[in-house]
Formats: sequence, structure tokens, C-alpha cells
Amino acid sequence: MSRIKRLKASLTQFPDIPAPSMWLLASEYRAFWEYFAGVAFYGLVRRVAPKGDGHPVLVIPGLGASDLSTDLLRRFLDDLGYVTYPWGLGRNTGVKEEKSDLMLQRLQYIFDRHGKKVSVIGQSLGGVFAREVAKFGPSMVRQVITLGSPFTGHPLASTGTHLYEWLSGDRFEDMDFNQHLEIRNKPPVPTTSIYSKLDGVVAWKCSIEDGRPEGESINLRGNTHIGMGSSPGALYLIADRLAQTENNWKPFEPEGLARVFYGTNDHLDSSHEPSPAHS
Repeated sequence: MSRIKRLKASLTQFPDIPAPSMWLLASEYRAFWEYFAGVAFYGLVRRVAPKGDGHPVLVIPGLGASDLSTDLLRRFLDDLGYVTYPWGLGRNTGVKEEKSDLMLQRLQYIFDRHGKKVSVIGQSLGGVFAREVAKFGPSMVRQVITLGSPFTGHPLASTGTHLYEWLSGDRFEDMDFNQHLEIRNKPPVPTTSIYSKLDGVVAWKCSIEDGRPEGESINLRGNTHIGMGSSPGALYLIADRLAQTENNWKPFEPEGLARVFYGTNDHLDSSHEPSPAHS
């Protein structure tokens, strides 16, 4: 048994959720096609997506990524009428107290500049940042949208554990995992968790906002982890969530053909990891 697996088994305060399989991790190459599809169908998605109301949106990249990784999403939202901001802190190398403080300062700056609440979007680990920032500054946050973010379930139910250690310089054995129990708490603002059962990096059950007021989880069927911020289905869904009027948040309800692309009825007690035919 590997070092990470032994540590994972010892953390009995968390549900025993397995990391994605190696075949799911290998299938992440599809993210390149999702990105190219996002570019190819950019104009079409922009035409059918609801227009924005001009409020500011802060976008936080995932582990190991920089603002370059969120460029397509931010450009798309700018074209819809929002005012987007990159996180501006270079490469995301893990959850650090100093970066959390800088993120809160960034949020305060955007809020003061516009005089409007800010929607915060985070991909993967960036979604954990987004949720935590919303907990410390809820009066400045309109809503939080996370993309494949591991905020619940088991903190080691991921195929990116070694990458996290390498980028952050931290070893999991030295971490206080009881703090992760606090990460599971929902921020006091509307939250949308977008996930995929074919996520090859984060176990999808670690992205379920289960049974909480003004919180929802949406299955972006068939999507990869890496492509969750650039595929046509992701772009449209994010635009739909952002277009809601302030103080009138409602959960996403796919209708007609949209039910083929989006699912909303999964819970933490759902069945085991899917096969490709049941994603």
C-alpha cells in the first residue's frame, strides 16, 4: 500500500471515497477537444446564453494553473456583459494563508471599485479558495460557482495528491486534516457546484453540495476535470447561473434536451463510480 493510501485509510473522520481510477485520469486528454469545441462553438454559445447585467466576476484557476487557464472563460463572460477579473496571484500552488489573505484583499478591491457584490468562480482547488473567501467576506459576494472542486468527501480522494505536494512544498502527513472538516461547510451565499462523473482528477462525490439551502450540484455529463471551464456545456451553464437576478437565486432545472447534458439529482449516497456508458 502506498504512503498516500495508508494515510487516506487512517483518516476515519472522512467518508471512504475512492480516488478516480487510472482509466479516468488517462481520459483527461479529452480536455483538449473540449477546449477546441469551446473555441469552435464560442459564437453559437454566446448567442444562446443569457446576457449579463454588468456585475463583476472574479475567476480563480485550479492547482498548478495560472490566469492563462481561465482566459477563454473570462473572455466569454466579458462578451456577455460582465466585468471579469483574474485572480492575479500567479500559479496556484495550494491553499496558503497568505494567498487567502491576498484573495480577500482582491475581493475587497473589486467590491469597492464597482459598489456591487462579486460573483466568484473557482476551478478545482480554485473553487476551495472561492468558497473560503465567501465565508470571510459574505457581504461582498453575490454567489460562488465551483468547477470540479473538492470541498467535501475525502481530502485525499484525488489523483492529484502528489502534484499538490510537489507544488505546495507540503507533505500530507504534516497537515491538520481537521481543518478540512471546516472546508466542507457551505458559505452563507448561493453556491453552485459543477462536477462530472468522468472527472479523472477529483472524485465527483467530493463536489456534492448535499441538501443545503441555496446550494446545488450539477453534473456536467461526460466532461473532463481539466476542461470544465472551457467546454461549450460549461460555458453555457456558468452563464445561466450568473444571469440570475441578485437576491432571487433559484436552482438549475434543465428542461427538454438540456437534460441530456446536465443532471441535478445526485447525492453523496449515490452508487459507485460510473462506467463510460453511465456518465
